[in-house]
Amino acid sequence: MYELVVESKFAAAHQLRNYNGRCENLHGHNWRVTVHVTAEKLNEIGLAIDFTDLKRLTREQLDQVEHVFLNEVFPFTEINPSSENIARWIYNNLSKKINDGNVMVSMVTVWESDTASASYYE
Repeated sequence: MYELVVESKFAAAHQLRNYNGRCENLHGHNWRVTVHVTAEKLNEIGLAIDFTDLKRLTREQLDQVEHVFLNEVFPFTEINPSSENIARWIYNNLSKKINDGNVMVSMVTVWESDTASASYYE
């Protein structure tokens, strides 16, 4: 089994609804995202997936939340834009574009600070 990891970043604001504390106030983060994919076999040139493609697909997903107020972007209009929910949203959307029976998104981790992150995997 092979595992590949790419890292990317985005900046966005959010506020947690029904949260009793400072995070209920509007605030922003410089989010860091790591995307893990696995593959059982390599293609004819010895790659699981081209890093260029994986980075591009990740960037396309993150461009949807770059410099926005997350609470105004679906599905965060209906669910809290928590690190946990952002990780699941990225995981689900990338899985639709990447998973092909061999290459599979295995985990997405979203860091809201240098010391706090949430991961989603199935």
